[in-house]
Parts: sequence; C-alpha cells; structure tokens
Amino acid sequence: MQINDTLIDDTFAEAFPMKATRIIITAHTPRWARAAADSLTGFATSVIDCGCEAGIEREIAADATPDGRPGIAVLIFAISSKELAKQITRRVGQCVLTCPTAAVYGGIDPATSSAPLSDVAPLGGSLRFFGDGWQISKVLGGVRYWRVPVMDGEFVCEETVQTVKAIGGGNLLLLARDLDSALAAAEAAVAAMHRLANVITPFPGGVVRSGSKIGSKYKGAVASTNDAFCPTLTGLSQRSELDANTGCVLEIVIDGLTDADVGAAMTAGIAAASAAGSGVLRISAGNYGGKLGPYHFRLRELAANIVRRKADSAAGGAPDSAT
Repeated sequence: MQINDTLIDDTFAEAFPMKATRIIITAHTPRWARAAADSLTGFATSVIDCGCEAGIEREIAADATPDGRPGIAVLIFAISSKELAKQITRRVGQCVLTCPTAAVYGGIDPATSSAPLSDVAPLGGSLRFFGDGWQISKVLGGVRYWRVPVMDGEFVCEETVQTVKAIGGGNLLLLARDLDSALAAAEAAVAAMHRLANVITPFPGGVVRSGSKIGSKYKGAVASTNDAFCPTLTGLSQRSELDANTGCVLEIVIDGLTDADVGAAMTAGIAAASAAGSGVLRISAGNYGGKLGPYHFRLRELAANIVRRKADSAAGGAPDSAT
C-alpha cells in the first residue's frame, strides 16, 4: 500500500501491557508548572534502564485544574504496579516537591476512565513525612490532601493516585532518503500525535535514533542496535532491510492508556509523515514475531483508514468502497 509517495510496509507494531497513571502538576505560573513537569519526565525514555516511561501529555488551563492554577498533565508508564508506585513517589518527591509553588493531583477519574482500572498508588501518603510532623491533611469531596510546609509556603499533594492498565511499545519506523527528510517527517508525526489525548512519545523530542533489538552478542546486554535499519550497515548486515536509497531511519515509540489510543496516534503519525514530502520512502514498524506482546497494530489496516477518510472527505462525506 502507498500513501502519497510513501510505501507502507505489510507489518505490525507489537505492543505490550503496562501500568500507568496521569498526574496533574499545577503552579503559580505556567513556567513553574512546566519546570516541574520537565524535571519529572527527565530520564524516562525506556523501562529498559529508566524504570519508567513518562512524558508531558498536555497543558491545562487554570480554569480546568483542581486548584485553579496553570497546569500540566503528565503520563507515567511502568511494567508493574510496584515499579510504577516507586517511580511516582521518587519523581514527585524529587521534582515536584522541590519546585517552587508546585502542587500535584491525581489525573485519573475512576468514574470516567476509558482504561481498565488497576491499583491505587501512594503519593502524599508517602511524601507527607517530609513535613517532619508539621504536615496536616484535609478531606475535600471524599479525597484526602496533604499540606506540607516548605520554604515558599505549602506543598499540596493528593494522598493517592489511581493507576490503570495501559499499553506500551507502539511504534513507527520512518525510512527516508536523508536526515532532513527523516527529521521533518518525524517532527510532523510527533506533532500530530501530541494533539491527541491519552498518549505520550517518551523519547527526546518524541523520536528515537537508537532503535534496538532484543539481545546482543555481548553477555549481559539485554538490547543492542537494530542493525536491520542502520544505513551504514546496508550490504554488511545480513539482517539489513534497507536499500541504497535509504539514508536515515528514525523511530517513534508510543505509549497509551488504551489500544484505541495507541492506534489513533499511530494513524495520525502515518498520515503526517507520509504527507511530509517525497523524502519519506517507507513507513515500517518493529515487532518480535508476536512473542513480546499481545497488541498488534497492523500498518496497512491503519493506512487503509487514512485512505478511506481521504476518499470520504473528497466525496463530501459520502461512503467510499475503495481502499
């Protein structure tokens, strides 16, 4: 299948179950809410070595936050409930508690969550001890909040956060003629994904250059470079999937609260990348033959949806049978 000048590979992205939560960080000004969120989501690109994958989901206007101040929504993903709880407490304690004027609240409403509920993780219930006995709590609307005295006033923190069952590892591989084409396509794809709720792209700028495969020739290494997609190894690696026209490959990894969220983000990414110019030769994806995870996002099915929508739009909304 082809969209514009881009070939869509007949393959699938393989994703796996994770646990996740959303937290809402607020502060006196947008600058300080962003500072806390940037710090909290630092070194959170991959569960392989970072313990979690985290990213900024969106900015929130002051009239839509729990305390009427500017806010940022952050999504945090981990392999297990235990690891997620550990990462939440550590990152909020080191990056939000420390940030001037910042406060933190749970962002998953159990009554409206589209993702299946998991556990309740401690937040203020653990961080309150920093108050050294001066901390106090209040229950408002059935929710307990902790107020911890700090040098600029008080750190306000919800006692617990709801976690959900989520999905990690959705991905796209963008194969381009050159670096500029690959960067333009990747940036367009990430921008399109970031317009959607419930997803993050945890790597720097949303993009990965060091795509990996499981295992290594070196003992003890759990992952190593994906030589099949390294342009400098074209003709050298027996696994190479590139031809002489491909000068750069970039990957986008997507985590989402549901499989529908991941699929929607991948679809938006394919549409944006394939419209970025003739320099994008192919769009592919990474998988492990179905052995890693139960969620398989088939690129040609996602691409068919894009083609169908374009046909419907061109026909003024009339159904189109061609794919």
